[in-house]
Amino acid sequence: MARRIPSFFTSWCNRNEPRARPRFLHLGHPTRRPAHSAARELLAEWSTAARGAVAVLHLYAGRHRHDPRLTELVGELSVHDEDFRRWWADHDVLQYTHGTKHYHHPLVGELALDYESLPLPDDPDQALYLYTAEPCSPSADALRLLSSWSAPDLTAGNAASESTT
Repeated sequence: MARRIPSFFTSWCNRNEPRARPRFLHLGHPTRRPAHSAARELLAEWSTAARGAVAVLHLYAGRHRHDPRLTELVGELSVHDEDFRRWWADHDVLQYTHGTKHYHHPLVGELALDYESLPLPDDPDQALYLYTAEPCSPSADALRLLSSWSAPDLTAGNAASESTT
């Protein structure tokens, strides 16, 4: 099913960058980077998600005050993005622990997914996020449909193995 998730999600996982860098760079202004327009289309509440990414970056900044990559990132985003500049100046701090995210998926439409953050005990900067849909909801049906499109065709494999015996 992961193959059905837009590719910019997979680029958000770069262990060598402050964790909000990839996220915010994809949420920024659509004319500067191609992935931005896709992010704006996918995220039903784009502005809230972008503001949240900046608030998460503030949390990271509090934990890593002397990180030169963080200083570089904040400088880069402050110079190039008016929204980032304004939101950074608000000094909001956020840690996502649980909630609901809303998406406009290009293949199956609206998705409402509940999430839960599970921090990793040996690294407070890393967390596992679990996303689920309410059982018997339109979102659950949409996820099932996505899953069926990406599942291997086991019947074809079984038919091929039976014909060789």
